[in-house]
Amino acid sequence: MILVTGGAGFIGSNFILEWLAREQTPVVNLDKLTYAGNPENLAPVAADPRYTFVQGDICDRALVSALLRQHQPRAIVHFAAESHVDRSIHGPDDFIRTNVVGTFNLLEAARAWLGEAAASDREQFRFLHVSTDEVYGSLAAGSAPSTEASPYAPSSPYSASKAAADHLVRAYHRTYGFPAIITNCSNNYGPRQFPEKLIPLVTLNALAGKPLPVYGDGLNVRDWLFVTDHCQALRVVLARGRIGETYNIGGNAEKTNLEVVKAICAVIDELRPDSPLTPRSSLITFVEDRPGHDRRYALDTRKIRDELGWKPQERFETGLRKTVQWYLEHMD
Repeated sequence: MILVTGGAGFIGSNFILEWLAREQTPVVNLDKLTYAGNPENLAPVAADPRYTFVQGDICDRALVSALLRQHQPRAIVHFAAESHVDRSIHGPDDFIRTNVVGTFNLLEAARAWLGEAAASDREQFRFLHVSTDEVYGSLAAGSAPSTEASPYAPSSPYSASKAAADHLVRAYHRTYGFPAIITNCSNNYGPRQFPEKLIPLVTLNALAGKPLPVYGDGLNVRDWLFVTDHCQALRVVLARGRIGETYNIGGNAEKTNLEVVKAICAVIDELRPDSPLTPRSSLITFVEDRPGHDRRYALDTRKIRDELGWKPQERFETGLRKTVQWYLEHMD
C-alpha cells in the first residue's frame, strides 16, 4: 500500500482518485481535515476496500509511527500542507507547524521505521515530497524559467515554509541515505479546489454576481497545471524517478492573473448565456496588491520530460472549461 498525507485536499484527493482508477495498490489517507480538507472529495471511493481514511495530524509522530508499523507502506506521498499565501501573511504559525514541523515528523517517523524494516522493504520504499514553484522566488519578465538547480528565494511565509521542508527532505537524503524524491509544481487548477484560490473564487463570484478581485494591475504571471496532469506526473516520478532527485512539474501555460479571470468570465458567459450579469468581465475589480507579491513564476520541465517521458496533456483552455463546468455541476 501507499500512505498519502493530506489526501482529502485538492491535489491529494485528485491523486487518490487517479491512483485507485489506475493502480491496484491500496491507499491509506492521513488527513487532519482542516478547512481545506473535504471527505466528500473522496466519496467515489469511500466504499472501495482498497481505500482507508485516518483522521489525524502529521505532527502526531506516535500516530504516524503506528500507521507505518501497521500498514508497511512502500511509499509516502506527502501532500499535507498549508498552502494559501494570503493566509500565511496573516497567520504564519500554522504554516511553520504543518509544513516544517509536520514534514520533520514524517521524516523522523519514516526513518525510524525503515531502520527496523526488512531489507526488501527498505529497498523499495520511497518518500515523495510534493512542493511548489514558489520556493524559487519571482522571475523577471522574459527571463529563463526556473530549473531544478535554480537557487531558492522564497518571498512569503508560505513559500519559505515549503522551502524549509524541501531542505529537510534533501538533507535527510544526503545525511541518512533516506530514499526521498522532491517535486516542485506550478499553480494547479481543476475540480475539488477550495474556493479561496483564484480560479474557483472567481468562478463562484462570477456566478453570484459578486466582484471579481484582481490584485494590483493583474499582470502577475503564473504557469497553470491541470491537476490530473500533475497526478499523472507524480505516479511517473514514484515509479521511475531517481532517489535524491528533484523534478519540476509544470503546465507550460503562463498566463497573467487578468488573462485567467477574463477567460473564466468568457466560459461562464458561454455556459450561462441568459444571465443578466453578462458580460461577467464587468465584475472585475482591481484591489490593493498583497505584500511581497511575486511577479512571475515559470518552470523548466525538460528534466521530467527527458528522463521520465512525462509532459502535460491538457491545454489551459480545455482544462479551464472542464474546471468551470465541474463547479457548475457541483454547487453543493
